[in-house]
Amino acid sequence: MAKGGTTLENEAAQSTTALGPLVGLAREDFVGAVALLLRETASDPGRTLKHMQSFGDDVVKILTGKSELAPDAKDKRFMDPAWRYNPFFRAGAQYYLAIQKSAKSWLDELELDELERDRANFISNIIIDSLAPTNTLIGNPSAQKRLIDSGGLSLIKGLKNAYNDIVHNQGMVSQVNKKPFTLGENIATSKGSVVYRNAMMELIQYAPSTDEVYAIPQLTIPPQINKMYINDLSPEKSVVKWQVDNGIQTFVISWKNPTKDEGHWDMADYIASCQTAIDVICEITGAKKVNVSGGCSGGQTTAMLASKMAAEGDDRLGTVTLMVCVLHPQQNDIEAGSLMTENGLKLAKQRAAKKGIIKGNDLARGFAWLRPNDLIWNYVINNYLMGDDPPAFDVLFWNADATNLSAALMGDFLDIFETLAFTKRGAVEMVGHKVDLSKVTSDLFLLGGVTDHITPWRACYRSTRLFGSKDVTFVLSQSGHMQAILNPPGNPKAKYFVSTKSGHPPADVDAWLKGTEEVAGSWWPFWMEWVQKRSGKQVAAPKSLGSKKHPAMEAAPGLYVLEQA
Repeated sequence: MAKGGTTLENEAAQSTTALGPLVGLAREDFVGAVALLLRETASDPGRTLKHMQSFGDDVVKILTGKSELAPDAKDKRFMDPAWRYNPFFRAGAQYYLAIQKSAKSWLDELELDELERDRANFISNIIIDSLAPTNTLIGNPSAQKRLIDSGGLSLIKGLKNAYNDIVHNQGMVSQVNKKPFTLGENIATSKGSVVYRNAMMELIQYAPSTDEVYAIPQLTIPPQINKMYINDLSPEKSVVKWQVDNGIQTFVISWKNPTKDEGHWDMADYIASCQTAIDVICEITGAKKVNVSGGCSGGQTTAMLASKMAAEGDDRLGTVTLMVCVLHPQQNDIEAGSLMTENGLKLAKQRAAKKGIIKGNDLARGFAWLRPNDLIWNYVINNYLMGDDPPAFDVLFWNADATNLSAALMGDFLDIFETLAFTKRGAVEMVGHKVDLSKVTSDLFLLGGVTDHITPWRACYRSTRLFGSKDVTFVLSQSGHMQAILNPPGNPKAKYFVSTKSGHPPADVDAWLKGTEEVAGSWWPFWMEWVQKRSGKQVAAPKSLGSKKHPAMEAAPGLYVLEQA
């Protein structure tokens, strides 16, 4: 059955690209996981034969109409009535389910440790998902009905979509219709100006919309793998607009898209740019402190900046907000984590260093194949079999506008993952200092997403134990990854969970969860009240942007966001 545009775009938005340990996956890790399955197949022929016989029994029942296998009622691939009432399609679905059942029972019997079992399950699911009959025209009743109803036009349109992807999208199925979006016109429209630029970043100051503003400004540090305008998608989904409308002096860094010649940019360089941004903000506003926020890899960069400033005795850091960010990762946090090996990480670093950069499109391609049902097969059905255009959705437009990643920065992110640098309290040296978040005493606001599979909220919660902050607030948003952040007031489905108890969050995440209350609505007003209380007194809003030393230049969102990967 075809998916509605809203369903398709929402499912894909839950799987937006995120920089993290996944960038360290090497092809050898996939080959090794497949080799594990083949080795186990050969190690016990009797066991394999037993499951083949069981599969054969299921096939006989299917052919004689006696099989009771049926798709899960929640499996959206088999919603079309034809899967229940048409004997041909019903048999096709049952054959696929028999393969799925046989593979599961076989895997359950393998003598594997926990990590190997996770690895085998992950790879087998990818393989089995690719075999679903719904991925082909002959096995998809909805696509066949569309073909007949459209007089063949759906097939022509599907072939045209496939051709365009081969020619213009490096063979990857398109996830978004980009045509309706233009930066500065209907996306990233908040008023502001670039007030500083160096080779690595632009600093954008946004225009106040209130007569008075809070004295302490806010700096947002975005991820290095995506464009900064995720913070200003549309007036309805703009964190930037929400901040300026609530009197916050708002600054956002826009990272330059690195080229091969800039592949040497490492974490130390990015932190130096963040410190420069704080220098410029303090000069423009006259503030002695700057509140800082960051999401995903931007949150890791923010944490490293906080550690560096604490080590240098720089007391200009105000509050710290970390959104959907994991500082204490564990290998089983994410589904694909089981594939990662020490050798794979080493190979990934070596290959990146040789190329200088990891291209944004290559990162997106690799990530898509880790969640093929959400990011590939859904679109194969929609774009090619049904002949529909991919959805025009602002979050997916941003997600497709990826940037390159410098090899040096990738290496540093992987070092953080391997060494658990943020958890060691001075044992790991990076960015010219010994990383120690226990010396960071800023008031801390942490956000996780209930359905976030990229930075799982329980992993985000571990950050509550890392800082020396006495004032720590953790909020759980009802959504996944970027959708957890972009959850503005007015969303009827929005809700969040926050502790009813004062004091530092408990070490046990389940104990914290038991002590929470469910609040209907967006978490943005709660966070804004938290920020405002820590943003000093209100003063007259500036009449112009920038300063004599740092005059306003190009209008927001600046020039660097226009560069393509």
